[in-house]
Amino acid sequence: MNNFTFRNPTRIHFGKGQIARIREEIPADARVLITYGGGSIKKNGVLDQVHAALENITFFEFGGIEPNPHFETLMKAVELVKQEKISYLLAVGGGSVVDGTKFIAGAAFYDDDPVEMLYTRATKVTKALPIGCVLTLPATGSEMNGNAVITRWETKDKMGMFSELMRPTFSILDPETTYTLPARQTGNGVVDAIVHIVEQYMTYPVNAKVQDYYAESLLKVLMEEGPKALKDPTNYDVRANIMWAATQALNGTLSLGVPGDWSIHAIGHQITALYGLDHAQTLAIVLPAVWSYKKAQKKEKLLQYAHHVLGLTEQDDNMCATKAIEKTREFFEQMGVATRLSAYGLGEESIPAIVKKLRQHGRLKLGEHGDITPDDVAELLKLAL
Repeated sequence: MNNFTFRNPTRIHFGKGQIARIREEIPADARVLITYGGGSIKKNGVLDQVHAALENITFFEFGGIEPNPHFETLMKAVELVKQEKISYLLAVGGGSVVDGTKFIAGAAFYDDDPVEMLYTRATKVTKALPIGCVLTLPATGSEMNGNAVITRWETKDKMGMFSELMRPTFSILDPETTYTLPARQTGNGVVDAIVHIVEQYMTYPVNAKVQDYYAESLLKVLMEEGPKALKDPTNYDVRANIMWAATQALNGTLSLGVPGDWSIHAIGHQITALYGLDHAQTLAIVLPAVWSYKKAQKKEKLLQYAHHVLGLTEQDDNMCATKAIEKTREFFEQMGVATRLSAYGLGEESIPAIVKKLRQHGRLKLGEHGDITPDDVAELLKLAL
């Protein structure tokens, strides 16, 4: 296990009725901006609960934050923040809303053009508005980390960033808010959380048993409960376990002292930016391709995953590793997320643009060994056709 330093100051309020605890977290004299996406929270009662919790507190609203939030839209919110002298942000939605709100928090005090935040990964952010979160779509773990991914629609760039200053102060996780999610979003969320876990797990052994076994337990939970959520969407226990597992997947715990891959996300981000696929759809496409292309390097962890998570018993190591990849693909398909480019109308002609974007952003050495080049990406994506 490698050295690490760890701190996660985000306070979590988990369970039924916890939205009411917003009033304990936000100062009474705050000027709050509620941010949200397409407006489903108006139909399912979540926004009403938020309004009730903010009784006697001045608040404003900004809706329309896209899945894969657009820089151009978020800058309109930044204008509103400055105009109304907002002092606290409250994100109500899934990871895209939370990510977008993090950008707003940092951009509100950014001295230069905030577009720079995308290309410097927010490393120059020195001050940010405080953020609270009411999570309605478990997937990204954004409710308990300082990460954000923002799309600049004009240039088809999807850029990741991180700042401790943009980490939520508190997050509300009420599983009942997920009951009305469409099946597509439920499936996407489970796939996204699984890929977050394996980006930190499916590398090579460093004898970090706590992280390994924790990752494996979370994978088991998501693989057991994910299909149940599709069949029985209002089962509280199922939704609760998925919600908490997704948070744990990317709150910083699993990455401690271990190597990370993150090539799947790096490649997937380009596919979303260029062709508009859902984030989880791109991950489901790229993961089997990366694992197959790097099977020899990842074999030890693939076999550990095969035995500990999937319960495979094949004696031949190569066959076992291959079967582990195929079983993972089958699970994604079971969750309603297709795993080949062709399922989304994309063919081999789509690959050069993806590779070009990686070169443009300097993503030349991907993976836990830094040995996946753009040329490798061109080859491995052929496995995803």
